[in-house]
Amino acid sequence: MPRLSLPTLLTASARLLLLPVVAVATAWGGGALWFQLPGPAPLRELVIALWGTLALLLAIALCCPRMRRLRRWSLAGYLLALAALLGWWQTLTPRNDRDWAPDVARQLAFERHGSQVTLYNVRNFEWRATGGFTPHWETREYDLDQLRSVDMLVSYWMGPAIAHTLVSFGFSDGRYLTFSVEIRRERGEAFSTFGGFFRQFEVSLIAADERDIVRTRTNVRHEAVYLYRVGLSRPAMRQLLLAYLDTARALRSEPAFYNTLTSNCTTLVFDMLRPIVPGLPLDYRLLLSGYLPDYAYDLGGLDDSRSLETLRRLGHINARARASDIDGHAAADFSRAIRRGVPAADGTLIAPPAPGDPATAP
Repeated sequence: MPRLSLPTLLTASARLLLLPVVAVATAWGGGALWFQLPGPAPLRELVIALWGTLALLLAIALCCPRMRRLRRWSLAGYLLALAALLGWWQTLTPRNDRDWAPDVARQLAFERHGSQVTLYNVRNFEWRATGGFTPHWETREYDLDQLRSVDMLVSYWMGPAIAHTLVSFGFSDGRYLTFSVEIRRERGEAFSTFGGFFRQFEVSLIAADERDIVRTRTNVRHEAVYLYRVGLSRPAMRQLLLAYLDTARALRSEPAFYNTLTSNCTTLVFDMLRPIVPGLPLDYRLLLSGYLPDYAYDLGGLDDSRSLETLRRLGHINARARASDIDGHAAADFSRAIRRGVPAADGTLIAPPAPGDPATAP
């Protein structure tokens, strides 16, 4: 048996270590081409097939020591193609002037004079069980001195680990203003988890009435929605609301791409909170947003006089949301109805439970 020298072994090991790098780069390139290359699907499929063939030739050459010439040429070709792909990728820029879907067509704007803020393009759509809606975009005024609460709503639509996070601000006059970081879809476009990795969508920051943005999840889409009162000081509440408004202003002037992993409904909120609550730790639950209530509970941000399981049970608002409807339309007291029996951060109840509410049973 021939003896292999150390340099030969090192060279062989380096070739094998390149294989996973090539695999990851090829998978990323295939996704980028599929979601962003203009033209019909057959054209995208052809380009992806050529890209995959080039990667396959390189993989074969890396695994076969005697294919030195093929290895040199395939590596050079692959690197040139990868460089071209990365150069094209950098030309993709987010925009605000596309033909947007109606529910994300407008962007939030505001004016502030001391504690008084005027918000433009607050969404208050009337959503129907059939999936249709009647659009309403409103101008609203709020007094920051009247800010009294912050609630986190977590809406589960794909298993226990994946959820959409909303943050709702309550005022002393009984009104609630809810913010939601979402994808900004073009007209006729559908959400894609994988597309969110490949610059398919811009980021949209929606400010809405709860009868719109919460009710459509509980009563129309039938997602499982949980509400938790968060323990923040009033100065921190004010800072967080202003951080949302600053983010909205930034997105109007400089649009940004949504990213399923790094720039989504949870990570952007975390970025806003870090300057307000110093020392917030990074945690895997920020990526698996279905576990965000566990994260907040462990940090002492929720009512600690009850177990997290009890908070989940009391905070499950779907039945109360459905019961509040009047002839298929949102009731005026929707926000109060969904909070009946839900604990505040200090252990008291936000609103008395409704008689016979199964969630409040001991």
